[in-house]
Amino acid sequence: MVVFVLEEMRIRSLGVIDDAVVELSPGFTAVTGETGAGKTMVVTSLGLLLGGRADAALVRIGARNAVVEGRITVPPGGSALLRAEEAGAELDDGALLISRTVSAEGRSRAHLGGRSVPVGVLAELADELVAVHGQTDQQGLLKLSRQRAALDRYAGDAVAAPLTKYAEAYRRLRAVSNELDEITTRARERAQEADMLRYGLDEIAAVEPRAGEDAELAEEAERLGHAEALASAATVAHAALAGNPEDPEGVDAATLVAGAHRALEAVRSHDAALAALADRIGELGILLGDVAGELAGYADDLDADPLRLAAVEERRAALTALTRKYGAGVAGVLTWAEEGAARLLELDGDDERIGELTAERDSLRRELSGMAQALTDARTEAASRFAAAVTAELASLAMPHARVSFDIRQTEDPEGVEVDGRTVAYGPSGADEVELLLAPHPGAPARPIAKGASGGELSRVMLAVEVVFAGTDPVPTYLFDEVDAGVGGKAAVEIGRRLAKLAKSAQVVVVTHLPQVAAFADRQLLVEKTNDGSVTRSGVKVLEGEERVRELSRMLAGQEDSETARAHAEELLAAARADG
Repeated sequence: MVVFVLEEMRIRSLGVIDDAVVELSPGFTAVTGETGAGKTMVVTSLGLLLGGRADAALVRIGARNAVVEGRITVPPGGSALLRAEEAGAELDDGALLISRTVSAEGRSRAHLGGRSVPVGVLAELADELVAVHGQTDQQGLLKLSRQRAALDRYAGDAVAAPLTKYAEAYRRLRAVSNELDEITTRARERAQEADMLRYGLDEIAAVEPRAGEDAELAEEAERLGHAEALASAATVAHAALAGNPEDPEGVDAATLVAGAHRALEAVRSHDAALAALADRIGELGILLGDVAGELAGYADDLDADPLRLAAVEERRAALTALTRKYGAGVAGVLTWAEEGAARLLELDGDDERIGELTAERDSLRRELSGMAQALTDARTEAASRFAAAVTAELASLAMPHARVSFDIRQTEDPEGVEVDGRTVAYGPSGADEVELLLAPHPGAPARPIAKGASGGELSRVMLAVEVVFAGTDPVPTYLFDEVDAGVGGKAAVEIGRRLAKLAKSAQVVVVTHLPQVAAFADRQLLVEKTNDGSVTRSGVKVLEGEERVRELSRMLAGQEDSETARAHAEELLAAARADG
């Protein structure tokens, strides 16, 4: 099933393009037109949408800025959609709207799903959505990490199963190593921390603070410090309520209340309301008596004890010394002591823990050595098959003597794992560095594909790789520019056939000047200039029926009305349909 990502692009004031809409489709889309008509601007526009470098020279002369807008359907549940949502983008009927603006001064702005975003966000999405292969912009499988991932996916379960086990063991080893490094490299700091904790716990234990003790002592100190004033106030209050024995003629509250009660008691039988008031005054007399008694007892018990006050203040000073160091109030000190004791147990167990972690680390390294070796062996076997398949494809793409191979290598590291009898560096995907090499002709040394091929050759290598890899690479859209550079005839037909094959499992957009390639496309777009040399909205159109035959005729013979060219064009279309 073809995954359709790019739906359309609108291009304004970019190069020779004034204002044009490029409508794309699932499957294979070919973009054609005369030299200089602006076909390459399609690739340039897509590059801008995918976070490519902005250049003021791209802005059409006389325009303030160039704008490229695109509508992209993002596969649900994929990392690209998650990244877009993290950036605040919103979908429009299941699609992402992307825009890039480049000013005549070279400034650039990017928008994704209605939100302004850094250009780097667009580049992140590009890694998941589109692979661009052309003379000046190579992405996708040119990255070493993608080459290794491509080889792993091509190998299937032979690599996937051991890689899953390896990744789990690797994560555990990283965690163990990090903890071990933290303990050993910070041994001095941890020893100092343990000494500080012991000193603090000993200091707290010597004082033996009790929860709530600081509040209780504060209250007692306040009472003892004002004992004389409290006793005097209690005595005066008692005399006011119950009378003063030294002043028998004085009037007190108890005597007055008693008199009021007697007066009402004498007539209470005549009125219920007055009787109720008499009862309440009686209760008041009882309450006055109780309070007077308690005041007398308080005054008798209160003792201004200077020695006890000194002891209380000394204890409070000891507690204050602790709270200044270990916490707010006695509660904070007790919490610090509890947490400090737990931390001290942990620190005191470092030596034992170091031994346990060291043993586990060494065991995990031995396990990883075996797993890394299994990964290397599986990758080596798959690389041989993968390279042979790509080489066979190149033979039909006008590169009959080219040879593709994989360089699977490791870097020695005394702290690494053992592979093929050597101690080598390792990472989350194993110990292997995987690189695709190309020898373009007999006698030529095999070199990395980015350095060993011209632009056109590189695009054909990429096409061969993508065809072999079709259905397993997660990138759903491919754009090829000048994949047919320097070829023609039968080789061009084979290129078209292989692009059509790739388009059965992905969306493929190709900028081409070869009719043999364009004939295999599911849709053909024509880019043409107006008389003033610009490409307008009507300058990018879908060709169907007679229009497509005329364009293929032009591409074949340079003459749209040549009967021979028309016959050849119709033959090409018929052959391509029959081949599909």
